[in-house]
Amino acid sequence: MFSIIQAAGWPIWPLLAASIIAVALIIERWATLREVRILPPRLLEQVVAVYQRDGLSRDALDRLAKDSPLGVVLAAALRNHRSPRYVMTEAIEEAGRAVAHDLDRFLTTLGTIATASPLLGLFGTVIGMIEIFGSQSPSGTNPQQLAHGISIALYNTAFGIGISVPSLIFYRHFRNKVDGFVVRMEQEAARLVDIVHGKRGDLGGSGALRDR
Repeated sequence: MFSIIQAAGWPIWPLLAASIIAVALIIERWATLREVRILPPRLLEQVVAVYQRDGLSRDALDRLAKDSPLGVVLAAALRNHRSPRYVMTEAIEEAGRAVAHDLDRFLTTLGTIATASPLLGLFGTVIGMIEIFGSQSPSGTNPQQLAHGISIALYNTAFGIGISVPSLIFYRHFRNKVDGFVVRMEQEAARLVDIVHGKRGDLGGSGALRDR
């Protein structure tokens, strides 16, 4: 491996740094963006059951907000349960934007690595071409310098593509996963609003929890 790095020349070092960062981000996002952590199963049902039975104190809402991203959204909604529907909905949207921003953490960096890696590889290719042209002299070609230039060009191109492809795949995967989580959180929050304020088609708006 070290011999390959030596053959690839100094342009390989930015690519190696990018590959290490990409692997670290992929592992971190894989561990963080697990459904059980983002959308704990039956959390809404448990929250509604406690609310109907005892109500939710400030401490209970604080604990709910620390439970998961979905808990943050539900806690924001329940802090405004005595307000009109539109106020409750606005609180959900504000909390949802903050949660979505947190879920998007590091994805921009991963996407940047996916985009920049081929360019870094191309940069190494250009350096290799310069080495190749530098091997030409009036007295003939320097075989050692020619071989070194070819190594730089080919290795950097390969490394750039090899880093970009998995980074792009995981970036798209995580992006799609986050979008799915956001949609499902919106659906759960909408269910909570309907429980508190009654169905949107109910003109009386006498939800089971509204007067509690």
